Amino acid sequence: MDALKQPIRWVRQGFAAITFYTVLPIPLGWTADFPYIARYVPLVGLLLAGLLFLADLGLMALNMPPMPRSVVVVCLWVALTGGLHFDGAMDTADGLSATDPDRRLEVMSDSRSGAFGVMAAIALFLLKISALPVLQADLLWVLMLAAGWGRWGQQVAIAFYPYLKPTGNSAFHKEAIRSGWDVLPGLVLMVGIACLPLVFDSSWGWQQIVLGMGGGAIACLTAFYFGQRLGGHTGDTYGAVVEWSEALTLLLFTLS
Repeated sequence: MDALKQPIRWVRQGFAAITFYTVLPIPLGWTADFPYIARYVPLVGLLLAGLLFLADLGLMALNMPPMPRSVVVVCLWVALTGGLHFDGAMDTADGLSATDPDRRLEVMSDSRSGAFGVMAAIALFLLKISALPVLQADLLWVLMLAAGWGRWGQQVAIAFYPYLKPTGNSAFHKEAIRSGWDVLPGLVLMVGIACLPLVFDSSWGWQQIVLGMGGGAIACLTAFYFGQRLGGHTGDTYGAVVEWSEALTLLLFTLS
């Protein structure tokens, strides 16, 4: 029985991550283990990518045109996370708009959305919706890279910057990701996904692989950008890292 304790704990942590970061339910009676869920965020991203791809396939089977199909997929993308990351991106935009750096956290804590938050929301929607219909690469692969790298960027933010609200709802993430070593498993996973075309389709050029790796660079730069602007991160900026990394990774693939 002792040999099973650790695998069972991993499963509980994985389901806790799904519960925390999405609206997907877990079976009643299953115990969730929350303190280390940040280790599983890239996997949550891959799960979401798979669900979005299935939704797109279903809409395609109904003969829905590309643009409205893209709108539905992006709306579902937000809905599956309960707007968790999207709300963080909006609050972060409002906070960074404050001219007084000492008031930024206060502004971000305000439940009301300001003009800059609304503009950020519109920009994110437009970037994602406009990118999906024109992608030349395999949609499932691109969604996996966008959602996976975006959440790996969150791990980078947790590892390399202090958490600015010690009593905040996301403070416990620092227990799971304490240093750069803790982001390596997610990095290895995402690099492997970026290189999948070499295994399944030898006709793909290195340009696609470079773009796939570019999502990781975007995630790092986004995490560092918000961290430098604020001097650290909060739960809101974790969400902003996810959303902007996803949108910019999709935009990157429109260049292929």
